[in-house]
Order: sequence, then structure tokens, then C-alpha cells
Amino acid sequence: MRFVDIIEKKRWKEELTEEEIRWWIQRYVAGEIPDYQVSALLMAICLNGMTARETSALTMAMMESGETIDLGEIEGVKVDKHSTGGVGDKTTLALGPMLAACGAKVAKMSGRGLGSTGGTLDKLESIRGFNCYLDKETFIRQVQDIGIAVIGQTESLVPAKKLYALRDVTGTVASIPLIASSIISKKLAAGAEVIELDVKYGDGAFMKTAEEAVELAKMMIYLGEACGRKVRAMITDMNEPLGLAIGNALEVIEAVDTLRGRGPADFTELVLSSGANILTEAGLAADKTEGRRKMEDVIADGSALEKLKEMVRAQGGDVAQIEHPELLPKADFVTPVVSKGTGYVRRARALELGRLAMEIGAGRETKEDVIHPETGIVLGKKTGDFVKSGDILAWVHHRGPLGEEWLERLYAAFEMSTEPVPEKQLIYKTL
Repeated sequence: MRFVDIIEKKRWKEELTEEEIRWWIQRYVAGEIPDYQVSALLMAICLNGMTARETSALTMAMMESGETIDLGEIEGVKVDKHSTGGVGDKTTLALGPMLAACGAKVAKMSGRGLGSTGGTLDKLESIRGFNCYLDKETFIRQVQDIGIAVIGQTESLVPAKKLYALRDVTGTVASIPLIASSIISKKLAAGAEVIELDVKYGDGAFMKTAEEAVELAKMMIYLGEACGRKVRAMITDMNEPLGLAIGNALEVIEAVDTLRGRGPADFTELVLSSGANILTEAGLAADKTEGRRKMEDVIADGSALEKLKEMVRAQGGDVAQIEHPELLPKADFVTPVVSKGTGYVRRARALELGRLAMEIGAGRETKEDVIHPETGIVLGKKTGDFVKSGDILAWVHHRGPLGEEWLERLYAAFEMSTEPVPEKQLIYKTL
């Protein structure tokens, strides 16, 4: 078999066989096929797509490219959630402890962020001493004992995920078959029985339209269910940031506030709806109404916050920073940015706000960049809010001077209207 023949076959829009796909992934992981050839195939896939059968074969080949985790010895239903990424997305930090407090077993493997803000691991590492890298046995034991563990992915788990790094630098990220196979192969390898997907669309997401997000979600549900998993998806709006906080320690604070019942309305709604879906699919609630009530109950009685503290303590973190979030890393400067005029916020642009946060240290543009967990932006106004001249649009948490151009871009990120703006619909559809 020659790899150039596989490239040419896909160039002419022909269907690759399972044998060809498996051979490609095995040889690439072994270092026997150069990046420049794989880049050519990825571009052909981007342009010409893959059939459901091809995508399923690619998912399985990627999953089988490394070790998998057997969660069978853990009693109870093992659940996981995955977001396709966005600005201000700290969902795992609130949803995970709530699910664990409701009796689910949350075995979560997360990654780091590359772009506007840090990933879940970066947020957790804002907490002093938190250890994201447990060995497999400790991970399984912690999930069994306290119901939740969130750790980093190992290099041996789905090593074919190095395709993602290659896609990132070759303009081949936004391909539904490639996105779907990448996500689901990791979820299957990590062993969860019930998987909830938060597929985002809009300005701050890979999928720019709701229709594209639905197509991606349907493909991932098909792939997961074909392998015996229960998979559901929510299609959610990412035209503006989720919640108010953008930045790692700031998002930890917002997650803690949410577990105390004081979170932003949109973020709280997303967490409650997602949790209700998961509890229903896991058989821990009769329906979504009961699932939502259980989620609200564990906030009200404090047990969800206690689960977060248990996880932080078990993974070496300073629980005092959860009990007293003001002890988390603080920026040298906090600058309020006030409105220059009067009107309604038509949109707080997610992509630009994320980029602005990254530029002051809240995210990384390259893997080598250092994140400063204390930096970021906290929004004072969001879509639909009425703003008077002098009202605070946002608070900027920063380490050094803010340039005039940076501030002008921040102002411009708030699109204004003289007319009232309809309330934004966060959850477009549940599949």
C-alpha cells in the first residue's frame, strides 16, 4: 500500500476503505508517514469530506492507536461532557461537582487551551498546588471514592491526536469528519458510558452557524452510539462569551459563585440544562424536570460545592482558595472600562473579547506561551442590557499598561444599538 495512492483516491472524492484508514493512522503514529503527506490528505478530506462509514473507521482507528481506560471497576454510571470550545467556558468546573453530588461518576480527561483563554486544566491550575496528572490507578480510585476526577490526557491515550496539532497549522481544523472523529475517539478511549456534547456555534466557535453545529452534533452522536455509548448534544450560542468572566482564575471564581447559587444567568442555565440531560440519560433522574430539580438541590444544600472542594483536596490543591476565592491569583491592576454613550448592547463579540484577553496573558497563541492566571476580562454588560454613558462595560484584570489601540478594540467589541435588543437564546436545540 502506498500513501500517495490514498491521497489521490480522496482527491478524486472516492471512499477510503477501513483497511486504508487503519493503515494510515498506524503508520503515521509510528512516524513512518511524513507530515507533508498527511497534510495533503487532510486538505483533501477538508475539501471533499468523508462518508459516515469512513468517519466511523477513522474514529475507531484513532481510538485504537493507543491505550484506553477501563472504568469497569468503578461502581455506578460513568459520565463525561465535552464542549467544542468557546470564550468563558468554565462548564466542567461547575457541572462536574454538581453531577458527582447527584450520584454520577465523573471521569473527565481534559486538555489545555490554545487561543483566547486557557482550557480546563489551565483553569484548575489557577488553584495553588492542583495536580492535573494522576496515574491511571489513582484516577480510577478517586472517581470511585469521591465521584469526580479531572485530569490531563496522557500522550499514550489516542496518540493519533497529534493529527490535531497538524490540522491547526495547515488550515484543516474546520472539517466535520475530522472534528467528530477527533473528539469521539478520545471520549471512547476515556471510557465513559454517557457523553454529553456542548456543540457551539457563532463568532467564537469553530462552527459559525447553528446548522453546521447540528450537522457536527449528529455525526458525533452517530459515532458514539455505534460504539454502544449514550450520547446527547446541546447546540449553544457562542456569539458572545459564556457567563461574565474570561480568564483562568476569574473563571474559577465564577464557577464557585455558580455552585453557591450566585452565578450568571446564562452560565447557570447551561449547567442546569446540561446536567438534567446527563442525569436523565444516566438513569439517575426519571426525566429532565427531575434532573434539573436535583441539580438545583445540590446547589441549595451546598453538596455540589463540597464535591469541588473534595476534588481539589484529593488532587493536592489549596481548598482555602475555593472557600475564599479572593485568595486566588490577583492581577496587579483592575481597570474599569466605561461606556462613552447610551444605548443597548446588541452583542459582546466573543472572538474579539477572547483575543483581547489572550493578549494580556489569559490565553496562549503558541504552546510555548505562558498563561498568567490572574489576567482577563469580566464583563459588566451583555446582549440586551441598557447602557448609560459612564456605565462600566467591563473590568480588565491586567499586569501592565493597557495600550490605546487595545482599549479601542475593547470598546469596539461591544456592538451597540439605539433600539431594544431581543433576549438571546443560549440553547438553540437539544439532540
